[in-house]
Formats: sequence, structure tokens, C-alpha cells
Amino acid sequence: MTIKRVTGILLIIITSGWTNESLPSAKLLEYCNVFRQIQVDVRDCVISPDSATRAFQENMKNLRAVFARDSCRSIDSTYFVFPVRCYLPAESIGGRGRGYRPDGFDLFDMEVKGSHPAHDIFIRDKDKDQIDDRTWKPVDILAFTSGVVLAVEKDWQYDSDRRGGNWIWIYDPCLDGLFYYAHNNVVEVQPGQWVNAGDKIAEMGRSGYNAYKKRSPTHLHLMFLKLTPEGLPEPQNTYDWMMMAAVKE
Repeated sequence: MTIKRVTGILLIIITSGWTNESLPSAKLLEYCNVFRQIQVDVRDCVISPDSATRAFQENMKNLRAVFARDSCRSIDSTYFVFPVRCYLPAESIGGRGRGYRPDGFDLFDMEVKGSHPAHDIFIRDKDKDQIDDRTWKPVDILAFTSGVVLAVEKDWQYDSDRRGGNWIWIYDPCLDGLFYYAHNNVVEVQPGQWVNAGDKIAEMGRSGYNAYKKRSPTHLHLMFLKLTPEGLPEPQNTYDWMMMAAVKE
């Protein structure tokens, strides 16, 4: 890694309010790499749910130690930016929030099916060409809150049977939880990068096994997993947050 790259990551952390300089920035990237590897191993069924759980808890413990949470701002309506540019929550959140179904979710077990601990946010794209029917432009995906990018997938292919497509995981230290943005077309962030609420992180797409099918409307899949004190991920409904979030033109 170049000195310029390491310095850049450290600067991002410091200017965002995180000043724990005792841990080298290279460690942050190491934790990001571990996070991604756990997701890949679970996806490929090469790790047991119990082993994945333990590895995840240890890695999140390390990530938590990077950030001084006493520098967090208050969590109010100004904390959030609606993650789809130029769309209102009331017109775009699928089923007015009724699509959120957390029961049975397990991040570490690919055999578990039937839950949907997330919200799908739809755009006007009748011909499903990933272009907004009103503006004739791609639709920007914005960071819902501020946080550090932990892992991304950029290379999904249309003939892949993998769900999620091109995805992004972001850790918000103040909420102490993980945001998952799925089905993107173009991903524009990198692991270790700090993003502020409202920053462009991707362009909406149709990537992912189910999202690519013609029957599926073009949408963003947004999930939030709140971490327990033990570092375990539990789904939390973001509907009320989205309804009060600022809308960015």
C-alpha cells in the first residue's frame, strides 16, 4: 500500500470526527477485508454458521475500537438523507413499509429463507433499462447516514445465481450498525472510505439473481443491522427514519 493511500484513509477518519490515532489505518483495511471474507465464506457455504458468528463478533469488536463514539452527533431528522436522489419516501418505499419481514433472518446461514429484513425503494423505470423515465439519467444511490465502507461487490455478472448483485456494506459507528445497499449497477466507493450522509455511493441497477429478472421492478434493497452489545447483527426497521430523512435533489 502506498504512503499516499494510508495517509488518505487516516485523514478521512480524522476529519470525520474519529481521532483514535493509536490504531494504524492499515488495520482498518484489514478489518474491512475480514468482514468481506466472512460474507463470501457464508455465501459459498465454506464456513459453518457458528464459526462465521464467532469470526464476525471478533471483527466487529476490533472495528468498534477504531471509533470514539463520544464524538457522535445527536440522532434526529437531520442525521438522515433519503438514499435515492430526487425521490420522496412516500412515493418510492415499497408497500409503504409493509415489505419489511425480519422473522427468521440469519446473516450467517444461507439455508435460511423467507425473511426480508429490509425495504425496497423503487424508481420509475417501466422499460427496466436502469434509467429514470422522467430524467433519462441513472439514479444516484446516496449514503443514508455517515459511516465507513466495509466491503463492496462490483463484478456481478448477469448470468450469476448470486443474490444481492453489486452491493455495499457501510458501518455507522454512531448508530453502531451496518447498512447494506444491494442491486446496484455502478458502485463508486471503496473499502476503508468514509462517506457522509448524502454522498453518492452508487447508481441504482438490477444486479442480483432475482433483481435482474424481468418480473422485478428496478429498486434499491436497503437493510440495517443493529449490533447487540455482543456484536451480533439484528435487523432494525428503518421506515420511520426514511420517512423523516432529507431529500436531496
